Amino acid sequence: MEMMDLKVFISVAEEGGISRAAKKLDYVQSNVTARIQKLESEIGADLFHRYPKGVRLTEKGAQFRDYALAILSLADEAIRAVQEKSHPSGPLVIGVVETVTCGNFMNVLSDFQSCYPEVSLSLVTGSSSELLSMVMDRRLDGAFVTGDIAPSQLIFEYTVKDEIMLLTSGMAGAYPDLSSARWAVSPIGCPFRRVLEEWLDSAGILRKNFIEIGSLETLMSCVKSGLACTLLPASVLKGEYRSLGSYQIPERLRFTSTSLVRRNDRFSSKAFAAFAEMVRLKGL
Repeated sequence: MEMMDLKVFISVAEEGGISRAAKKLDYVQSNVTARIQKLESEIGADLFHRYPKGVRLTEKGAQFRDYALAILSLADEAIRAVQEKSHPSGPLVIGVVETVTCGNFMNVLSDFQSCYPEVSLSLVTGSSSELLSMVMDRRLDGAFVTGDIAPSQLIFEYTVKDEIMLLTSGMAGAYPDLSSARWAVSPIGCPFRRVLEEWLDSAGILRKNFIEIGSLETLMSCVKSGLACTLLPASVLKGEYRSLGSYQIPERLRFTSTSLVRRNDRFSSKAFAAFAEMVRLKGL
């Protein structure tokens, strides 16, 4: 089994097809097909279900994918550990939930890049569940995630608590009528949407009048315009959104945490260690 076989296998799994993987890898399609067949022969199991328009991992293939990713990551980790300079440098990929960007985060990034110009920093935005998956798949060096996170296979480098508030347009007045409110929510998987749904369910209020919005900026603008209410952490009440009306929600649902996490690996780059230390020093 060769490392390149594993890379080809992962590419086919990610692209969902032999031809798409071949194009991505700049290989001829027959070469990709031959490598997958060779790998399946060595393992003694089919890794993909074949269809006219693509492929899908078998149960054994999905299991093998986890090991292949780990092997490739360890190989890359070994090279990085040996080649790493004595000071922070090289690529650093960090995942970010959008609510993190509303506070001191951009100042932290500016200070970090000023202190460590040899670090090539990349940011990837997504939901907490998406980012955690990318951390575990070794596509991210670390990520800022929100909500209750199981500590298994993770190291928490930094955690800050925040209060979830009911936000409306204008200054706070009488408590909004939940039964008639229109709600701006992030896509399914957002922890704040889960809190809202749990709150409405416990109050016996039907989940209706939901406007699903993928961008935090658009969602906040929707609230500011008076089109809808939302639930978000108090840390978003900055700048032009400082004047939004804010109300406490039931105490059992009121508090959340945002954490910087990484995999519990033996190797952690100097770039990530410096970044985590900057976050702890400056705060979000």
